[in-house]
Amino acid sequence: MSRNKNQGFTLIEIAIVLVIIGLLLGGILKGQELITSARVRNLISQQDGIKAAYFGFQDRFRSLPGDYTQASTNIVGATANGNGNGRIEAPAAACAAPCVAEENILVWEHLSRAGFINGSFTFATAATDNTNPKNPYSVYIDVAFDAAYGLSTGTSPTRHNIKTGSQVPVEIIGEVDRKVDDGLPYSGAFQFSVYQGNGAAAPTDVGANACVNAATPVGWAATSGQTNCGAASLL
Repeated sequence: MSRNKNQGFTLIEIAIVLVIIGLLLGGILKGQELITSARVRNLISQQDGIKAAYFGFQDRFRSLPGDYTQASTNIVGATANGNGNGRIEAPAAACAAPCVAEENILVWEHLSRAGFINGSFTFATAATDNTNPKNPYSVYIDVAFDAAYGLSTGTSPTRHNIKTGSQVPVEIIGEVDRKVDDGLPYSGAFQFSVYQGNGAAAPTDVGANACVNAATPVGWAATSGQTNCGAASLL
């Protein structure tokens, strides 16, 4: 009389399965790490490129892009001028055409027509940034003379800065800050910004799921999972 035996997995088979699962999980985690690193590098490269263009334009024309009073005369394809007061304002003081008020929008036409950035940006009179380039998350970038950076409930000194635009995950912003600056949202040359652009809402540094961890020591809230953050590179 034959007898059927229930056969289970051997220790070797179980070990092989566990190794395979480990390799799959390791591959997924490594892939996520590579994606995050690529996004961080992309954001850093974009900020550095704009910064280089800003200073290159200033060196060549002895004026700031967007604020240059002779752009329509000295730059092929430039359609408008700034008021020449040394500030990229939004809006600037009223001036006669071809001088325009929205210098933070005009800056991109000046930079692109002068060959300092790729693309072709044409100024359009508007109260929004709808002709500005976008960050990797499809939100407008901004260059302006303002105080929209640092602690949102405080008063930062007004100065020129390049906003990353909103909708950037907090872990990306935090890693960018650690790579290019001091890793802190309220100090150094790269700080938190409430600039919204065309994002669904302005980034926040207070309350639940804020971009900033208010506990001591203050830092980026890397574990909050917040997907709507932004920062500014000070010039």
